[in-house]
Amino acid sequence: MLWLTGLPASGKSTLAQEVGKVLEAQGHAVEYLDGDQIRSVFPQTGFDRAARNEHIRRMGFLASRLEKNGVVVVASFISPYQEARDDVRHMCRHFYEIYLNTPLEICRSRDPKGLYRKALEGKIADFTGVQSPYEAPQHPELVLDTSKFSIPEARDQILGLLPDL
Repeated sequence: MLWLTGLPASGKSTLAQEVGKVLEAQGHAVEYLDGDQIRSVFPQTGFDRAARNEHIRRMGFLASRLEKNGVVVVASFISPYQEARDDVRHMCRHFYEIYLNTPLEICRSRDPKGLYRKALEGKIADFTGVQSPYEAPQHPELVLDTSKFSIPEARDQILGLLPDL
C-alpha cells in the first residue's frame, strides 16, 4: 500500500496515477484511491480536523481490505494530520508513506484548480496550506520534493520502495 501525502498541488495525484500505470502494466491488480475522486462520491465529508481524520481512517480501512485481497493500493490524500496517517499505517500490512515535501510556494504557483487563490480570497475555508495546517510525516518511507524531480524520476523512486513486487 502506497500512501502519497502532501500539500495540495504537491503532485500526489499525478504520481499516484503514474505509479499505478506501471504496476498495472506489470500485471498487478491495482486500485487507485484519490482524495478528490473519493470526495466527489462522499460530498458531505467535512474539512475540520475530526472530519478529515475520520475520512482518512475510512479510506485506510478500505485500503486495508483491498490489500488483504491482493490488490496493490496507491492512495493520494492530503491527509494533513499525523494521527490519522498513523491509524492507516496500523490497519495495513504493508504501508509505505510517501511524503511529497514540495515547498508551499511551488504548490501555490502550480495551483491547477485555482484552490489556493480561492482560499486566499476567502472563498474556500479550512484549506490546507492556507487556513489549515499540514503536519509533516514523522517517519515516512520516502520524502520527495517534486520540484526537484521529473515525474518519471519521482515515480521510479516510489516504485523502488516495492522490490518484492
